[in-house]
Amino acid sequence: MLTGLNAVMIGGDARQLEVIHKLAELDASVTLVGFDNLHNQYGGVRKAELSESLLHEADAILLPVVGMDDDGKVESVFAAEPVQLEEKYFLSIHAQAVIYTGIAKPKLRQLCQDHQVRLVELLERDDVAIYNSIPTAEGALMIAIQNTDFTIHGSCAMVLGFGRTGITMARSLHGLGAKVKVGVRREDHFARATEMGFEPFYTQMVSEEAKQVDLLFNTIPSMIVTAQVIANLPHHAFIIDLASKPGGTDFRYAERRGIKAMLAPGLPGIVAPKTAGRIIASCASRLIMEDFTKRGDEE
Repeated sequence: MLTGLNAVMIGGDARQLEVIHKLAELDASVTLVGFDNLHNQYGGVRKAELSESLLHEADAILLPVVGMDDDGKVESVFAAEPVQLEEKYFLSIHAQAVIYTGIAKPKLRQLCQDHQVRLVELLERDDVAIYNSIPTAEGALMIAIQNTDFTIHGSCAMVLGFGRTGITMARSLHGLGAKVKVGVRREDHFARATEMGFEPFYTQMVSEEAKQVDLLFNTIPSMIVTAQVIANLPHHAFIIDLASKPGGTDFRYAERRGIKAMLAPGLPGIVAPKTAGRIIASCASRLIMEDFTKRGDEE
C-alpha cells in the first residue's frame, strides 16, 4: 500500500486515468495539476494549481508519457492550456522525491541533473517497452489495413530493427501470413530472426532488399529509409515509421516519388489508451512502492 505517500500528477492523456485509479486504489494521496476538465471522481484525489509548496510536499511527481518539452510545457488533454513547469519548481522538490515520466527530453534531464532530482523514464525499461510493443504492433497493422488495397497475408513486409518493438511487429506480420524480411545490425539478431522463421538481412543492404517490399515498418530512430531505399520500393509500397519523432524516413522524397509514408509514434496511447495506461500504472505503482518502502526503511 501507498498510505501516506503524496503523489502529484501533472498533465497527460487518457492513459493517466489508469494511473490515477491505481494510485488511489493503493491509498496514496493524489493531487492532479492540469486536469481542470476531468469530471471523474476518485477517492483521495484532488485538483490543484501548480505551486512550489505543492511540489515540495510531493514524494512522487508523475509526468505524461511524452514528459515535458524543451520549453517547459507539459501537455494535458484535460485542460485548455499546457502546464508550464518552470525551473523554480525544481528548486522546491525535496531530495528524496522522484519524477516519473515515459520519456525525458534534454531539458527535463538537464533540470533534474542540475537540481539533483531523481528521474525515472518508464519507457526505457524493457518490461514496459515490451508490453507497449503489443498495442504498437496492433496499431501499425490497423494503419496498414486502412491504407492499402491488398491483404497482409501473402504480402512482403519489411521490418527494420529487431528490438523490443521490431520483434513483436515481425511476429505479428508472420502470424498473419506475410513474408517477413527483418533488417538487423547484429549477428545474434540475424541468428534469432532466422530461428523465428523470418528472412534477415543486415541493414547496410536495405536498398537492395527493398525492391519487392509491399509494406515497410521502421523502428530505428535514425535516418535509414533514405531516398535511395525509397527509390527502390515498388510504387504501391506503404511505409509506416514507428520510431520516435522525426522518425527514420525521408518523408520529403517519399512524397515526391508518390510513395505513401506515415510517421506513427505513440500508437499505444492512440489505439489502446486503457491497455497502455494499465501498463504504465502497473510499472509506476510498483516502482513508487519500492522507492517509498526503501525511504521508510532508511528513516
